[in-house]
Amino acid sequence: QVQLVESGGGLVQAGGSLRLSCAASGRAFIMYAMAWFRQAPGKERQFVAALSTSGDNTGYADSVKGRFTISRDNAKNTVYLQMNTLKPEDTAVYYCAAAPAIYSGSYYDTDVSYRYWGQGTQVTCSS
Repeated sequence: QVQLVESGGGLVQAGGSLRLSCAASGRAFIMYAMAWFRQAPGKERQFVAALSTSGDNTGYADSVKGRFTISRDNAKNTVYLQMNTLKPEDTAVYYCAAAPAIYSGSYYDTDVSYRYWGQGTQVTCSS
């Protein structure tokens, strides 16, 4: 079992930056592909970014490519989402998710692939 706790959300002006953190419990963190999803009010949950167990392979939604960077520190059981050049349309609750990886280079961009979820952290970007 993995428990995930997100932090780092807040209010930022357009063009600003935030770094989200997701701390995971359990000793098998290195066996999980990790991802960030987000959900805006009245909208479906949306894939943002994911990375493999080693962090060598990453994937991003087109809407955040070039602005967001996902990374992980397996020694600290933590995954990060660095968000730069934020836009009002990035406003959402951001969720961290973990999926048992089939292969060491695997990551997934669908929410059904992820078994464990955090409680979410609010990111609000004002224009």
